[in-house]
Amino acid sequence: MSTLAAPPFRILLVDDDEAAGTLLAEVLGREGYAVVTAQSAAEAFAAFGRQGPFDAVLTDLRMPEASGLDLLAQLKARDPDALVMVLTAFGDAATAGEAIRAGAYDFISKPFDLDELRATIARAIERRRFSAHRPAQSPDVAAHAAAIISRGGLVGHSPGIIDVMKQVARVASSQATVLIRGETGTGKELVARTVHRFSERAGKRMVAVNCSALAEGLLESELFGHVRGAFTGATGSRPGLFRDADGGTVFLDEIGDISSGLQARLLRVLQEQEIVPVGSETVVKVDVRIIAATHRDLSQMVREGRFREDLYYRLNVVTITLPPLRERRQDIPLLIDHFLTTLATRHGRDPVAIAPEAQARLLAYDWPGNVRELENALERAIVLAELDVIGPEHLSDAVRPTPGNVEEPAKREVGTNPVPPEEPLVTLEELERRHVFRALASTGGNREATAKVLGISRRTLTRMIQRWHWSPGQT
Repeated sequence: MSTLAAPPFRILLVDDDEAAGTLLAEVLGREGYAVVTAQSAAEAFAAFGRQGPFDAVLTDLRMPEASGLDLLAQLKARDPDALVMVLTAFGDAATAGEAIRAGAYDFISKPFDLDELRATIARAIERRRFSAHRPAQSPDVAAHAAAIISRGGLVGHSPGIIDVMKQVARVASSQATVLIRGETGTGKELVARTVHRFSERAGKRMVAVNCSALAEGLLESELFGHVRGAFTGATGSRPGLFRDADGGTVFLDEIGDISSGLQARLLRVLQEQEIVPVGSETVVKVDVRIIAATHRDLSQMVREGRFREDLYYRLNVVTITLPPLRERRQDIPLLIDHFLTTLATRHGRDPVAIAPEAQARLLAYDWPGNVRELENALERAIVLAELDVIGPEHLSDAVRPTPGNVEEPAKREVGTNPVPPEEPLVTLEELERRHVFRALASTGGNREATAKVLGISRRTLTRMIQRWHWSPGQT
C-alpha cells in the first residue's frame, strides 16, 4: 500500500522526456499531489519563481543546455531549504556524491520502483514538515560533505554502490564513529579512506591497522603505545597509533577479531577520548575519529557473548554495508576499465584491451574474493598478455569456464561449418542486435558503460537502441 499525500502538497517535476514526465505526473497526481511539469532547467527555474513554493522538486539529471545538477545549484541559491531529488538513468557513484554534496535530498536511479519512489517523496516531505522551524544548515556544512568524484572513490553505478556513496557523502562531514561491514575484498578500507579524505580531519593523519594480523600484546602496544621497560625488549618508549593520529582518524580493520581485554580499552577511547600506554599509569588525552570494519556479524557475536555489547553500540553509530561483487555485476565492466587503466600505468604498459570472450567470463564468475580478486585477476592477465589484448587464456583457472560458469565453445574439426547445425543462420544485423542487447543486460542498461564495452560512441549506441526498441529486461 502506498503512502497517500495530502492534497496541498505540490511537486515540480522536471524531465526533458515529455512522455516520461507526463506518465510520472499522472502517477503522482493519483497519489494526491499537485504536480507542475517542466521540460528544461530554465523552464523549471522560472516555474519555481513564478508558481512556487513547492514541497519538493524532482529533476532528471541529463537534460539539454543545463543539467539537473545545474538546476539544483540554482534552486539552492534561491532557496537553501528547497527539497530536491535527482532522477536519472545514468546514475553512478560519482554523480551520487556530487548531488548529495550539492544539497540534494536523494539520488534515485531509473528505472525506479514506483512504490519506493512514492514512499521516498512522502517521507521527504514529512521530514521537511518536522524540520521547517529549525535553523537552516550553514552552507559550510554542506560544503564539507564528500564530493565523491573519480579521484580515488568507489567505482560503480549499481543501486547498492550508489547507496554506499550517498552514505559516505553524508557521514564524512560529521564526527560520528563509522562501522563498515562487508565481505573480504569489497573495499572497506577504500571507503574508510574516502570518509577521512572528505572530512574536516583530512589535514591530519589516517592510520590503519589490521587487528587480525597482530598478536594481542603486539596490537595493544601498537595502538596505545608503551613506555620503556614495559615488557621484554621495550628498550624505548613508543607513542602508539592513537597518538600518531591525534586530530585525525584511526581505521581498525577486522575489529571483530580483538580480545575482550582490548575491547575494554577501546571502549575507554570511544567514551573518554583517552588512552593509557602499556606499562604506564599516566592518562593521555587523544582526539581521534574511529572507523572500524569487519566481515563478521558483530550483533551475533554480542548474542554469543564474544563481543561487548556496549562497545558494539559505540562502534555502530553509522553502519555502511558494502555489497559483494556478485550482487553488483553491472559494475564489473566499469571496474574492468578502471583497473586496466591503473594497472597498465603501474606496470608501464600501453593501454590494454580485453577480448569480448574474456570479458564474458569475468562477468559470469561469482568473485568470492570480490573487487580485490578481480583486480588481482586483471593484474595477472596484463602481465601475461603479449599483444596488449587480454584473452581467455590469460585468465586464471578459477575464472575459466566450469559447468556453473560459462560453457566452453564446442570443439570442431578443421574444415567443418563453424555454425552449429541446430542454430539457424541469421542476418548480420540480427547478430549485432543480439550482441548489443546482451551487452546492455550485462551493464544493467548503463549506456556509457555499454558503449565502452562495445567500443562505440554513446551516440551510436543510442541510435541502435532507438532503431531496435530496446527496453530493460531484453537480452
